[in-house]
Amino acid sequence: MIIVHLTASTFHGGPERQMLGLAHHLPQTHQSVFLSFAEGGRCRSFLSTARHHGFEAVALKYDTPRLWSAAREIAGHLERVGADVLCCHGYKANLLGRLAARRQKLPVVAVARGWTGESFKVRLYEKLDRFHLRWMDRVVCVSEAQAARVRRTGVPSDRVRVIYNAIDPERFHEPDTRYRAKLLRYFRQPRTQIVGAAGRLSPEKGFEVFVAAAERVLREQPSVGFVLFGEGPERARLQKQINAAGMGQNFLLAGFRADLDRFVPYFDLLVLPSYTEGMPNVVLEAFGAGVPVVGTSVGGTPEIIEDGVSGFIVPPGDAETMADRILAALENPDELPEMGRRGRLCVQEKFGFITQAELYREAFAELCPHVDEGEDRPSPATDAPASNSDNVKFSQDDDLMTVDSLCNR
Repeated sequence: MIIVHLTASTFHGGPERQMLGLAHHLPQTHQSVFLSFAEGGRCRSFLSTARHHGFEAVALKYDTPRLWSAAREIAGHLERVGADVLCCHGYKANLLGRLAARRQKLPVVAVARGWTGESFKVRLYEKLDRFHLRWMDRVVCVSEAQAARVRRTGVPSDRVRVIYNAIDPERFHEPDTRYRAKLLRYFRQPRTQIVGAAGRLSPEKGFEVFVAAAERVLREQPSVGFVLFGEGPERARLQKQINAAGMGQNFLLAGFRADLDRFVPYFDLLVLPSYTEGMPNVVLEAFGAGVPVVGTSVGGTPEIIEDGVSGFIVPPGDAETMADRILAALENPDELPEMGRRGRLCVQEKFGFITQAELYREAFAELCPHVDEGEDRPSPATDAPASNSDNVKFSQDDDLMTVDSLCNR
């Protein structure tokens, strides 16, 4: 079976690790190919990594606003590699991938990781994405909470599958002790404990709440150090908030680090302050490293963290409660390793790539029984809602199209 993954990769992050981890853990009978929209050249990081791991990985030539040209190009690659199923990651991939797959009479799977709503433009695209999901053959949701959101968009329940994100805990089996020293060197004065966070610095991640909670913690525990890894549009505003609170020496914005997982084992505690999540990879990675987590009760986070056992669950936007839980954890340092151990057991039991790959294999087998039985490829989504685009044909006159016009076809 040949599975083509379609994405719009801007760097090698959490979704990209999920795609590559799945590709590595599927049976040898299942080959994976990766296509990415160019995204101004930013796709190179992920595609070069995929090639390094032995997978075919292609940067697409066409993108917005040449949407029909992009759909034709995707369809051409599907035909060229003899694809059996197209797996789409993100709203752009869903919109254009569905058209290309229908042209080739292939089943199409959307992976729903969550919606950020970080800007008006993104909210518009995500609204269109939610509309289009009901025409997918399967929608894979990364948490039960995300599955409930997807069903509310009108996707039939029999097409929704919950398959959790996964990690390989062995990545953290032998942490590099040099990274504890590197972490401490971020601070000019010695620190007794380090509280970390990581993610894109964008509004939906709620890092301003984390900064406010840190201000309260530092009033009671001035020897604690706070470090936030990541880049994004909120960086300047967060730095201004940190400076205004007089925490310039206590709370560091450390930027994006490709070697973040080397630092995570040396956090005493990780904080996830998000307003929205699908299934946060950073929590899985913290647990894989044996680090307890204080996280907000959004998306799939409560499906990972067992409150009071492997970490603490707090309401989103509540800096005071977040500070209380951080203080409660740091004031009992002897309990932190045990909480982290419980978190590690959780990811070993429920969030491994072997389990994830088997569930994906079953989903693909449902859509492609002809691969094993030697039958002709059937037309997908015979019971899907009627749509003029399900049997779309592309013409040269359709080269410059907007998303709105694409969705109305």
